Amino acid sequence: MANLLSIVTFLPLVAAAILALFLRGDDEAARMNAKWLALIATTVTFLVSLFILFEFDPSNPGFQFVEERDWLIGLKYRMGVDGISVLFVLLTTFLMPLTILACWDVQVRVKEYMIAFLVLETLMIGVFVALDLILFYLFFEAGLIPMFLIIGIWGGKQRIYAAFKFFLYTFLGSVLMLVAMIAMYVQAGTTCIGACDVSLLNHTFASTPISVLGFTIPGGVQTLLWIAFFASFAVKMPMWPVHTWLPDAHVQAPTAGSVVLAAILLKMGGYGFLRFSLPMFPVASDLLAGFVLWISAIAIVYTSLVALAQEDMKKLIAYSSVAHMGYVTAGIFAVNQQGIDGAIFQMLSHGFISGALFLIVGVIYDRMHTREIDAYGGLVNRMPVYALIFMLFTMANVGLPGTSGFVGEFLTLMGIFQANTWVAAVATSGVILSAAYALWLYRRVVMGDLIKESLRSITDMNAREKFIFAPLVAMTLLLGVYPSLVTDTIGPSVENLIADYRADVLESRTDVAAISQGH
Repeated sequence: MANLLSIVTFLPLVAAAILALFLRGDDEAARMNAKWLALIATTVTFLVSLFILFEFDPSNPGFQFVEERDWLIGLKYRMGVDGISVLFVLLTTFLMPLTILACWDVQVRVKEYMIAFLVLETLMIGVFVALDLILFYLFFEAGLIPMFLIIGIWGGKQRIYAAFKFFLYTFLGSVLMLVAMIAMYVQAGTTCIGACDVSLLNHTFASTPISVLGFTIPGGVQTLLWIAFFASFAVKMPMWPVHTWLPDAHVQAPTAGSVVLAAILLKMGGYGFLRFSLPMFPVASDLLAGFVLWISAIAIVYTSLVALAQEDMKKLIAYSSVAHMGYVTAGIFAVNQQGIDGAIFQMLSHGFISGALFLIVGVIYDRMHTREIDAYGGLVNRMPVYALIFMLFTMANVGLPGTSGFVGEFLTLMGIFQANTWVAAVATSGVILSAAYALWLYRRVVMGDLIKESLRSITDMNAREKFIFAPLVAMTLLLGVYPSLVTDTIGPSVENLIADYRADVLESRTDVAAISQGH
């Protein structure tokens, strides 16, 4: 199918335009029409994206489905996917129909709400398929706008504060990346990321030490560019200590906003490390890998301990997400097959599990209008189906064997152990801590006697809610018992990335040794 990536990327945007231009009124019929159009558009987008998966050749480590045409003066519109990016496209298109179903009860400014999610889907897919530096930046930054509106308009009592904090953190982090992109274009003479004759992936940026303000910077220009990109991707993940915007954003965001934020938007940071930091700045990545490994380990332990102290369910799950992203960054910068395979697997798995956990909070919030843990207890007596699904995703979040959470954590820890045994030891303690806060949450909310009078009339999950969780349960279990569905797809591209990385680092070390001997 010609232009398949463009169709998948812009189909939600077309639906958003139809909603904006042709849907009138704010009565019940108009609201239902907006919901149905958004659901149909996201479902069709997912079905079309399956053609990408069916036609994708996992044995080819290069970019596939490449599209290229003239765009702006001197710039090309380029799209393509490889083994690293293709599954993130599928994750996005898979989750969006479920997200639309999750906000079916919204009654305030429904048309605008659906438009925001449809535009956001286009921008998120665009990040994963863009093969031009400027195109990537536009998709990457523009995604802030609909999420800013989703939090700021449909969020909780402190939504304005949370929305601006989210926007300023992520936007300021990306300003440095824009400066770095301009410098890369000046040096390389191209904005093409890959799948072209002259690309940034094939360009070697200078790595000889330079002096700035009297300080010698190892890795030279590469290190400066790496730091600029790291500032943006670290905030997006988010990594400790620039993670503080995430709990506020999650707590104030509506349920559907929290699902998209945790399941997809956070993955853009990890994807950026794999697409830019490792392949384009290998020498700087090698120099600073130890730094990233240790702050990732600190993040895992620190945010897990903070999660134990939370009284708000959403905040607890938000800190849990930061801890799990610590495994991802450590796995990526271990720069070995198990580490990067595990990091990608963990990101995909976390998309299903964290999305489900925020939906689980949303189910009881819709009934009781509180997220305070102390407001619940003994729900198993009134909501047995809910208790069962909550237990499954609690165990998946802990990393129980047989769930996708186990595979991601096990692979990343294997990779980290090969890179640094001390970091692996610290990171492994996070597995114990995650069991502590996850089981503590489950016990207080679900187990015990139903003693609170306000809970005696609470109802179990309805058919729509069960339908939403069914595919999430299926994917969590399927990837837990059959992980090669992911690893076979990403393996060749990851292997190619690591081979190029090691060759560049080895060449740099050889050059440095030769210069030293010359002196």
